Amino acid sequence: MIVAVDTGGTKTLVASFNKNGILGSQIKFPTPPDSKEYIKVLRSTIAETYSGQSVDAIVVAIPGVIQDGVVMWCGNLDWKHFDVAAELKGALGQTPIFVENDAKLAGLSETRFLKTIPAQSLYVTVSTGIGAGIIIDGHIHPALRNSEAGHALIEYDGVVRQWESFASGKAIYKTYGKYASEITSKHTWNQIADRISRGFLAVIPILQPDIVIIGGSIGTYFSQYGEQLQNILKEKLPDHIPCPPFVQAKYPELAVIYGCYYYAIDNFHPRTNKV
Repeated sequence: MIVAVDTGGTKTLVASFNKNGILGSQIKFPTPPDSKEYIKVLRSTIAETYSGQSVDAIVVAIPGVIQDGVVMWCGNLDWKHFDVAAELKGALGQTPIFVENDAKLAGLSETRFLKTIPAQSLYVTVSTGIGAGIIIDGHIHPALRNSEAGHALIEYDGVVRQWESFASGKAIYKTYGKYASEITSKHTWNQIADRISRGFLAVIPILQPDIVIIGGSIGTYFSQYGEQLQNILKEKLPDHIPCPPFVQAKYPELAVIYGCYYYAIDNFHPRTNKV
C-alpha cells in the first residue's frame, strides 16, 4: 500500500493505493497554517488510519519549493525550511517518506494518463497561484525539479513581475471581482487568455514541450479561453518554434494524489511503472 497526501493551502487530502494502483478511501481535513499543528494532525490521521497495515511508502505533496525533501518556501502557508519528512518520521514505523512539489506530481500523473508518453510535457496548474511541472519521458527529471515557471519574471503593464501575479486565479479575481465560474463575458475571457499567454510566450521557446497540459481551477474553464490562448501563441511565437498542442487535465481534482502514487513507484523501481 502507498499512502498519498495532497497538502493544499486550505485543505489536505489523504488517500491510499493498493498494490494494483487502485485508489482507496479518502480523508480530508482543513490544512492548519501552523507547520507544527499540520504535522500533529497529519501524523495522527495517518497513524489512526493505516497503523497495522503494510504500507510501502508515504508521499507528501506540498505547494511550495522543495529541495532535498525540505520545504524551502511555501507562500500560501508561510512555511520556510520545513523538513516534513523528518517531522513525520516514525508515523508508521520505518516506512519511507517522500516529499515533492504538488504541481510536479500532478504533471507526473497527467502525463502518465496520456495515450502516448511524450519526450517532454509541460503541466501548468492555474489556480490560486501558477505551478508547473516539466516531465521528461514520463518522469520528474532531477535536473528540472526546482524549476518554477509560475514565478517567471515577465514585463506586464510596464512592470516586471511574476507570471502568477497577474494571471493566476487570485489575480483574476482581484482584477475582475469575479470567480471563474461567474465570468460569462467573452471579452473578459479573451483578456484572461492574453494574461496567461504572456508566461507561455516566455517559457515555450526555452522548453519547447511536445504537449502542454492545463490544470487547476482556471484550467477547468479551458474551453472558455483555450482557443484564444493558442491563437495568441501561434501569432506571436517565432516561425521556427511551433505552438505545442494544449489539452485539459484529465483528473484535475485527483492529479496530485495519483502523482504521489507514481512518484512512489518511480522511487522503488526507477524508469518503470510497476511496484
